This record gives sequence, C-alpha cells and structure tokens, in this order.
Amino acid sequence: MARYFDVHPQNPQPRSISQVVDVLRSDGVIAYPTDSCYALGSTIDNHDGAERIRRIRHLDDRHHFTLVCSDFAQLGQLVQLSNSAFRAIKAATPGPYTFILPATPEVPRRLAHPKKRSVGVRIPDHPVVAALLRELGEPLLSSTLLMPGQEDPMTEGWQIKEELDLQLDAVLDAGDCGREPTTVVDWTEGAPEVVRVGAGDPDRF
Repeated sequence: MARYFDVHPQNPQPRSISQVVDVLRSDGVIAYPTDSCYALGSTIDNHDGAERIRRIRHLDDRHHFTLVCSDFAQLGQLVQLSNSAFRAIKAATPGPYTFILPATPEVPRRLAHPKKRSVGVRIPDHPVVAALLRELGEPLLSSTLLMPGQEDPMTEGWQIKEELDLQLDAVLDAGDCGREPTTVVDWTEGAPEVVRVGAGDPDRF
C-alpha cells in the first residue's frame, strides 16, 4: 500500500518531505504534484523505478522520460545546450515546459532515447517539488501521471492513492495542481520544435 502525505501546497511540511525522500531513496516510486499536473517519480539510479513507471502507464522503451531539476545549473549537467537554447530555456524556467535535448554522459543510457540519445528535462514552478528536490539533492526521474486510454492526467491525490495504491510507494498530495501536462519543446535538431502544446505558452518558441 502507498503511504499518503497531505501537504500544504505553498509551505509543505518538512517532515513529510523528508519522509517522501526516504521512500525515494529506498527505491520507491511516488506520485507528486507539479506546476502542470501530477507526475510519477523515482530516483535516477533506481533501475526498477523506470520499469515500474512504464508498466503503470503502459509505455514502451521509446518513451522520453523527464529529468526534473531543481535549478538551471543542475539541468545543464544533464543536457547539451547551444547558446540559443541556453538563453531561451533559461528565460522560460522555472515553468510548465519540458525540453528534449541531447543527453550528456551524466544521463544513464537506459534513460535516454535508444536512437537519439536524447532526454527530457524541466524545472517546475511549484513549492512542493522545489522542497522535494532540495531534500533529495539530485534530479528526479519523472513521467506525467496520464493513465492508459485517458485523455487527461489524474488531478486528485486521494484518487491517485485509491486507484494506484498497490502500484506506488507514496502519494504526495498538495491539492489540485491543474490538469494540463507541460508544453514539450524538442531541441535535438538545433532549433526548437513544439511537439506538444500544454500548460506553457508555446508562442515563445
């Protein structure tokens, strides 16, 4: 059964955040709120975590996982950035955007796209995620909590706990955080291409 943590959306209780990080460090998979919608997360070095997320969402190995970062310095260690990408992405973060970029050697091969060697990265604008990432001290492997056959992501923590109780180790509930996934911008070919329109304004790219 998943442990359930009900936290304040602006000032999450430090003890709860610490306990959720303990779950992650024990190779757990969690559901947590972001600035666009709820997501599934595990640590990067949790080999089983990515597979568990794939099973929950019925994803294949071509799926782009997202590495959720606390700041731009952390993001820059994971992906290769041209000058134009650096300026545009820095101006748009933190925010509800995911950027697909060539991965650096810091990213485990199993988490990058098998052919392109690319990976998604983002810096959410949400106090709960910020607290979680500070306590964890490393990026979080993540995927939108969009279930098979559904058009909209799950938006209520209690519902996530009810429906995925046996598939998760913890649910971090900070109330409704929206139902629109991130806007996804692919920068692997040297210029930005908006491949999914979501919560972030696509016009800036």
